[in-house]
Amino acid sequence: MKTKLFLFLISVLILYPALVSAQDAKKQKNALEEEIRRLDLAEAEAIQKKDFETLEKITAEDFTTNSPRNEIVKGNEGVKELIRKGVINYASFVRETEAVLIYEKTVITMGRETIVTGENSPQKGQTIKRRYTNIWMKRGGKWLLTARHANIICE
Repeated sequence: MKTKLFLFLISVLILYPALVSAQDAKKQKNALEEEIRRLDLAEAEAIQKKDFETLEKITAEDFTTNSPRNEIVKGNEGVKELIRKGVINYASFVRETEAVLIYEKTVITMGRETIVTGENSPQKGQTIKRRYTNIWMKRGGKWLLTARHANIICE
């Protein structure tokens, strides 16, 4: 009986740290997913509100977009220039993040977006539905949107 109790106690002492470590890892992963979901929504809001200060904080300088206008937009300055010109001009922008994939210093988000184009937009007042993929990377201690692909969903 004493041997069984002794083996049980040894097993608990060996397995408990692994169990605690696994729970901590899961909490960290959940916290990271929550942070990235928040950043993903903040980027959509910054685009809609033309909030260049927020865009500067959460996009990498070399941020590159494969845009739904069938072009590659390089750098966060390229995105801001499209906003200044009114090419990117949304009366509303709703992003639904459906998947978050975490890989060490890279996180990929995927989902759908519904935008309504603004007054000065070439497609004024249209509702456009899109699929998107955003790639967030930990760079300089911060999570930055580094690459993006968006395409329009055909009717």
